[in-house]
Amino acid sequence: MIKIYYSSESSVGKQTYAYLNASFKDLLAIDVTKTNVTGTQWKELAQQLNIKIGDLVDHEHPTFTKNYDKDASLIEDDWIKLLNKTPEILNYPIVILGDAYIQIKNPSDIEKKLDPNSMGLDEKTSI
Repeated sequence: MIKIYYSSESSVGKQTYAYLNASFKDLLAIDVTKTNVTGTQWKELAQQLNIKIGDLVDHEHPTFTKNYDKDASLIEDDWIKLLNKTPEILNYPIVILGDAYIQIKNPSDIEKKLDPNSMGLDEKTSI
């Protein structure tokens, strides 16, 4: 099964979801703007991507910059609260392929990761 965490308010999120949805029957799609993601889940996603929770946030998103400086430094719990309150600020969709957690920065690049010849996926990758 392939799992995707994405924001339907993001063009990268919508495009990545559309590609995966058209390609796979066994897809679990979690639209973070419609489904509550727990703090534990946010923390696990960041850990598996080997990034800080604050790195899951689009620091240039209008909802973020309305209240914070783009260089804001918050503690982990505050980042989690911010993502829970305003999930549309998720910067990139996160695709989980087996044990590989991948932030998708360009929807067309997901095709390379799903190519059957690329089974040696780097488990913590950003595209």
